[in-house]
Amino acid sequence: MSQAVEGSELRRVAGHFPTGVSVVTATAADGRPCGLTVNSFTSVSLEPPLVLVCISTAARAHVCIEARRAFGVNVLSEGQEAIARAFASTVEDKFGQLEHHPSPAGHPLFAGIHAWLDCEVVEHGHGGVTHTIFIARVTGLGVGSGRPLVFHAGRYTKLATER
Repeated sequence: MSQAVEGSELRRVAGHFPTGVSVVTATAADGRPCGLTVNSFTSVSLEPPLVLVCISTAARAHVCIEARRAFGVNVLSEGQEAIARAFASTVEDKFGQLEHHPSPAGHPLFAGIHAWLDCEVVEHGHGGVTHTIFIARVTGLGVGSGRPLVFHAGRYTKLATER
């Protein structure tokens, strides 16, 4: 017989798995950019090239991604914690004065990112009652500069320096 697990306890324990930090971006129907910070991003398949991202249904960016069925992924670099925090917040204009340019597919990409991907949604489904799981085909990608920003045990951190 299994024991019920509290969401807060799962969050605490799962937080011990270090993850990269990404901002998923899209463009709303009115042309405005939208986006949010995620750490639930992963590669699914190399053939065909598929990735997965989980987005809260309460996030404003969820509507953009669901409507457009496409998004960009900005894998953040070490010095981009402020971007991660801004896109994890409920601030209305997250893009503000932030330097960005369109990806080949037109998704907002930030200057100085570690890597990027353009993605087209091929499947989506419920991830519990609070999230949608989007599986997307990678249509473009590239590597930027720097070292990746990492999230572990509830805080942003850096990889150890190579010796």
